[in-house]
Amino acid sequence: MGLPTAPLVTIAFKDLAKTNAANRGMPGERICFLPHPMTNKTDAEMYAVLEGNDPVTGKPLMPEIIDALTKPLTAEEKKSGTVTPDIGPATYVDTPDNLQRIFLDNNMTDFMPIILPTEEKVEAMLKGTSHKPDEVIGTLSAARGAQPSWSFTVRHVAINAVMAGAQPEYLPTILAIASTGQPALFSSTSSFSRMLLLNGPISDKIKMNYGIGAMGPFAEPNAVIGRAWTILSKNLGGCGMPGLSYMGSLGTNFNYNNICIAETENKLPDGWNPFHVQKGFKPTDSVVSIFSGWSLNNVAWFPNMPYHELINNWLTHFFSFGTGAATLLLDPTVAREAKGKGFDSKEALSDYWSKNSKTPAWLYWDTHQPLLKQAQAGVEPYASYLKMGDADIPFQRYYRRGRFGAPPNPNAQPDANPKSSIEIIVLGGETNTYWAGGDFSHVTSVSIDKWV
Repeated sequence: MGLPTAPLVTIAFKDLAKTNAANRGMPGERICFLPHPMTNKTDAEMYAVLEGNDPVTGKPLMPEIIDALTKPLTAEEKKSGTVTPDIGPATYVDTPDNLQRIFLDNNMTDFMPIILPTEEKVEAMLKGTSHKPDEVIGTLSAARGAQPSWSFTVRHVAINAVMAGAQPEYLPTILAIASTGQPALFSSTSSFSRMLLLNGPISDKIKMNYGIGAMGPFAEPNAVIGRAWTILSKNLGGCGMPGLSYMGSLGTNFNYNNICIAETENKLPDGWNPFHVQKGFKPTDSVVSIFSGWSLNNVAWFPNMPYHELINNWLTHFFSFGTGAATLLLDPTVAREAKGKGFDSKEALSDYWSKNSKTPAWLYWDTHQPLLKQAQAGVEPYASYLKMGDADIPFQRYYRRGRFGAPPNPNAQPDANPKSSIEIIVLGGETNTYWAGGDFSHVTSVSIDKWV
């Protein structure tokens, strides 16, 4: 637009910032750099940064920012345009071993051996859908708005499905996943995980495992469908390039096949609907649901209290940054016990947890700093909360009220029909009363049938 700018970027993202600017046709963008990290600094430390030097250029930071905003752009800085990524040749011809190495060296796999996508194998895969190979499905990006979006076709997805080891009957599910535009590898420093849940007739049709070892490496579709999502995210969305489109500091092992599971619908207690029915689909619909989160706790403990009370205590003290959502994975034995305790639906159990779980005092005050000042000034109910010391605060954080950590408006009218942000999935082989829980939230659910 011809306007000088002065974006502030920490030095850890130097290459990313310069690459993104160049990829958007602004190779001369004036970028000012800060030390890394900039979180949790005192006022004095922040002023020291402002009064110091740019760690990349060595120039005094504040004069550099002022110059970037006020000096006229040079001819070189005014250069602009679009950049088209190189997609390489249409085909490769070489020995199988050398072809494997080409895919590995170009970050086109999950760094495990792939099935080479020959023309014959791709054509066989395409028989798994009635859709035309050149049909454009949509676009994919590691982070929409911050990363470029790439468009792709049915054939592109089929190629990646072959690479992951999928069978043609898995292709409609993989196409449905791709159609959401949701990447398996999301660009964030916090190492996102993803989860796929299949419901409906498709689970038995493709022989998903939802019994013993439902979350483990014990069935082909569970393994390769989730893997296909990772591989296609790399090749069809530019995702998973460390330092450029992937910034997860620690990373996560979940990204290999993205917790690909199916619900044990035939063991649901009476009155408990399958997950896809909860989201508005018919029982006869085949549906894939996508979840996003960070972590999962697998709990194997035999309490004296009922399991729904144990899980409520876990929900109170479970902490994960940035979320007020949770997903519980219950073995059918735990689901039946909850039914026996009077919870006649998943919604009733979820609502109980949302209403009765609390928030640890340290977490409540850390994420509600303005309310701490009101508490210290004697404003109720916050003043009473403060008097509770280290006891759990009666603040239910598992409601769909916006991003966790944003304090509620004390003057707002209460929601007459608050919705629980706790999801329940039933799966497992009934070998014991086990369950798992994590900070996963439901992102979307889409039809698989439309891609048959």
